[in-house]
Amino acid sequence: MGSEEIALDGYLDEESVPGNHGATARFRIIISPTDDFVDDVIWSCSTRNPRIAHALFTEIHPGDLLHVSGVLTQPDNPAEPARLTVDALEVLAHAPARALQVMVLDRYGDYVAVFDADTEAVPVFTALGQWVGMADNPDTIGTLIEIHERVNGGDT
Repeated sequence: MGSEEIALDGYLDEESVPGNHGATARFRIIISPTDDFVDDVIWSCSTRNPRIAHALFTEIHPGDLLHVSGVLTQPDNPAEPARLTVDALEVLAHAPARALQVMVLDRYGDYVAVFDADTEAVPVFTALGQWVGMADNPDTIGTLIEIHERVNGGDT
């Protein structure tokens, strides 16, 4: 089995789950190397650090932007996914409107749309939390993002 030290920035994909031993946690982060969501990569992570596990269960929520570092291990069997054992974790940005637990976040490159089953309107933010605007419905998100990029010169 090969391994190497690595550091990544990514979004917490979903709620963390307890690991197999004591105060450990398993979680997934989404890495977006380009502006196209089809290029997103989901990394399987775990931690044996009780402080990090506690933060994942109590303070960190899906959609939060994280900086993680640790050891990436590639199993001998190429069919098995690589795993990142996280030794350090920093929250770079909290997900917008995370207090409303009935919402679903979706990435659009450098943008985040917040879907709420109770309304057609979709709030849109940059991945760093800057307000972009309110799309009337999911079909108008792309237009809203295009207008924002034209007005702001592509700065997200």
